[in-house]
Amino acid sequence: MTSATEPTGPSEPADPPLDNDKPAAIPAAEPPESHESFDDPAPRLIATDLDGTLLRDDKTVSPRTVAALAAAEAAGIEVFFVTGRPARWMGVVSDHLASHGMAIVGNGAAVFDLRAGTLIEAFPLPESDALAVAHALREAVPGTAFAVERASVFRREPAYEAAEPDSPGACAPLETLLAENRDQPILKLLAKHPSLDPDDFLATALAVAGRQAEITRSSETALLEISGAGVSKATTLAKCCAERGVTAAEVVAFGDMPNDLAMLSWAGTSYAVANAHPHVLAATRYRTASNEEDGVAQVIERILAARQG
Repeated sequence: MTSATEPTGPSEPADPPLDNDKPAAIPAAEPPESHESFDDPAPRLIATDLDGTLLRDDKTVSPRTVAALAAAEAAGIEVFFVTGRPARWMGVVSDHLASHGMAIVGNGAAVFDLRAGTLIEAFPLPESDALAVAHALREAVPGTAFAVERASVFRREPAYEAAEPDSPGACAPLETLLAENRDQPILKLLAKHPSLDPDDFLATALAVAGRQAEITRSSETALLEISGAGVSKATTLAKCCAERGVTAAEVVAFGDMPNDLAMLSWAGTSYAVANAHPHVLAATRYRTASNEEDGVAQVIERILAARQG
């Protein structure tokens, strides 16, 4: 993966089609199936979300999880962190990277070599599409503020409340932000509203702009994450797996929020942690314990025990 400028996002396999209407009522969840057999086929790659899934609520990796990740790699199972975080926020897991050193960040918008600090490949959001989505959201949801996440630069509108200190010149109208730093790909457009229900905000965005871009959310607040059309955790994970000769059936995936749904649908075996969003719990076949109870580590331990048995 080498291009940081060409908007040539992966096309295979396609994500499940977006529902551009407000999500239907969540069906009553059936009891989760048990999944204690991991030999048909044996897992070759583990793909896990970070926040709310692998990480504890205090954003740490527990000793049990550290041990499970190391044991998986020692057993020849690759581990990929697949997150909505930008690369600059990956320090929390920098000591626990797999030997390949890579992570899928920005909801699939980029693959970074975190050890080298280099962008391997990007699947950008075209500037014209970012503007089209922003205009549609401004009209449909007044009060929406925007920020732009590039490969190594974050800029925001003045009304967009930032979670980190600004660098000089970081605040400007969206049109100005998009016109700056064009040497770096746009990985995500972020849209924030001060008062809307997060799921209602997402439903509205999908209805007015869902055909223009990939729109999802992973925050407990009304914060939308907007990527290039057809770009998701699933598409980029599928590309990384294909490069390694790993099939979807050989992947075990973990997640908790709507931005994980495409990946969880694509992987052969998928787990929602107990604390997952209701839509994720309803859509995912298997369950594990919560992030606070090391749910990912518990499944990895069972995978490794099955190999030894």
